[in-house]
Amino acid sequence: MNRSRTPAPARVPALVRLSFLARVRVSARASVLACSVVGAAVVALDGTVLTVAQPALQRDLHADVGQVQWTSTGYLVAVASLLVFAGRLGDRHGHRRVFAVGALGFAAASAGIALAPGIEAVIALRVLQGVCGALLQPATLGMLRTAFPPDRLANPIAVRTAVIGLAAAAAPLVGGALVSAYGWRSVFLLSVPPTLAIGLLALATRKPEAEARSRAAPGLAVLDPLGALLLAAALGLLVHGLVEAARPGGAVPGALACAGAAVAGTALARHERRAAHPLLPPELLRSVPVVAGVAALLAASAALFGALFVTTYFLQDVQRLDPLTCALRFLPLALLMVLGAPLCPPLQRRHGPRRTATAGAALLTLGALLLSRLDATAGALPVGGCAALLGAGFVTLMVTATSVVVHRAPEAHAGVAGGLQQTAMNVGPALGVATATLLLALVPDGGFVPAEGAALPALAAIAALTLPAALALPGGTRGTRPEQAPPRPGRRPCVRS
Repeated sequence: MNRSRTPAPARVPALVRLSFLARVRVSARASVLACSVVGAAVVALDGTVLTVAQPALQRDLHADVGQVQWTSTGYLVAVASLLVFAGRLGDRHGHRRVFAVGALGFAAASAGIALAPGIEAVIALRVLQGVCGALLQPATLGMLRTAFPPDRLANPIAVRTAVIGLAAAAAPLVGGALVSAYGWRSVFLLSVPPTLAIGLLALATRKPEAEARSRAAPGLAVLDPLGALLLAAALGLLVHGLVEAARPGGAVPGALACAGAAVAGTALARHERRAAHPLLPPELLRSVPVVAGVAALLAASAALFGALFVTTYFLQDVQRLDPLTCALRFLPLALLMVLGAPLCPPLQRRHGPRRTATAGAALLTLGALLLSRLDATAGALPVGGCAALLGAGFVTLMVTATSVVVHRAPEAHAGVAGGLQQTAMNVGPALGVATATLLLALVPDGGFVPAEGAALPALAAIAALTLPAALALPGGTRGTRPEQAPPRPGRRPCVRS
């Protein structure tokens, strides 16, 4: 009996093609993860290392304190004001392309700063570096969202968070060694090779299937330039006001800048309600998990960085510890950040985002409360214990809230969601430090002693705000399922990276 069969050789090419596509897909995901992790780590390293290099930079360029402070303020304002718009650009034109532009621009600006002849050039190039950093940061999350399926996204985010913690912890040591051996310019040269490499890698990375072409409506209207301008003004004025308020005698200029931010924010809200293509998609802002996740990150970063600011002055000015000993007291925080991040995805899968984030919020609040009760005789053990609670709570909350924000955002708005997450992580520290500075001034004689001042109790109250935000996150183990944005009439698909 003659049976019809497909010859075995005819099936082999199909299997080979499937195997090849699987390998290409894995390779593309590995490249995306490498770009995301290295990009986020370089930005974290760059911001912390500069603090170590500023005194040498001031002496070498004969600059005053105000000019040196603007090397940080200009960068912060540029980053904070453009993050959401940069995320929107990634949603429209591909996160990989926007990331590559940001990374290569960051490398060029860093090299320019290392060769700058004067402080004015350094400030201008730092602003340019901030613009490139704004392009780079949301894309690190947007690329992950489009490259990994939702149920496998928590692990890459945890790896990214662990590397950020490691970079932030190592930055003072690396920066101090470089400045001592080679001068402040070497700190900026440090960023050039990795950002150049990941920029070129991003350009070379392709998805296994043909990359989608944008058929969206041409022109700038779809990007909402007026909304982007108003948002940039609101966030830029807010960050500038908070930074200015943290300086001696800067309360009045800071208050004026914050008032300007409120005016720009009101104008933005009115404009977004009427815009045909709003910069902030309504379906994203109506998502309770996304808003709650961003709020939790804002409060957590404000509480953590404000507490570190106060405690650093307490250890160095009250207890007269040298910077190295002070850093060793905070070592448990860095260790918990690095070691705790990989444990967060299995906790989310077992207990769900709400319980995991609530546990992190409780640890963070407890750490801030115990820190606020330390007296002038506090030793290494209580300070280290509080630092461990802060680190464990913050990393748990950060990984979980970031996963929820990225998961629950529709894929078409992954860049905007990443921009909102990064905005919270940039505005939060400025808010926490400004709050601590203003409250320290209320108790001139005892403000640096936690138990005698008002700053750390207030920061503990800010940390407690993460609890209701965490409780608003999805409860089930399937609660991070992404939401699909309903298609708008006449709107065509966005390009993906």
